Amino acid sequence: MRDFKKNMKVGASAEEVYAAMTNPFAIELWTGYPAKMSTEPGSEFEMWDGDICGRNLEFEENKKICQEWYFGDEGEPSIVTIKLTAKSNVRTEIYIKQTNIPDEYYDNIAGGWEEDYLEPLRQFLEEGDDED
Repeated sequence: MRDFKKNMKVGASAEEVYAAMTNPFAIELWTGYPAKMSTEPGSEFEMWDGDICGRNLEFEENKKICQEWYFGDEGEPSIVTIKLTAKSNVRTEIYIKQTNIPDEYYDNIAGGWEEDYLEPLRQFLEEGDDED
C-alpha cells in the first residue's frame, strides 16, 4: 500500500474550489460526466461514471473534504483528504493526501489525480482569467 500527496495552487477562492469539488452540477461541468455528491457525512458519492466512488466521511465548508474511496474487492479503503487554504480572495492552495492505495493501482491513481482531476479542475476554476 502506498500514499499519494500533492499541493497545487489555483486562481480561485476557497469557496469556489470547495463548490467545484462538492456540487454535483459543478463536478459534471469540469469532468464531463454526471456526478453523485453530497456534503452529508456517510453519503455515497460517484464520479466519472463510477470510476471513482466511495463514502463521504467529513466536510469542513471551504476548508476540508475527507472521503473513503473504494477499490473493487480490496479489503481496506483508501482515505482521501483534501484541504483548502485561502491564500487570498482569488488564490487557494489545494493539498491532497490519499492513503492506502494498493500498489497495483498507484501509477494509475497518481496519473489520474494529475491529468483527470486536478488539471481539469484548475482549468474550470481559472477559465476566463486571461480573457478581456
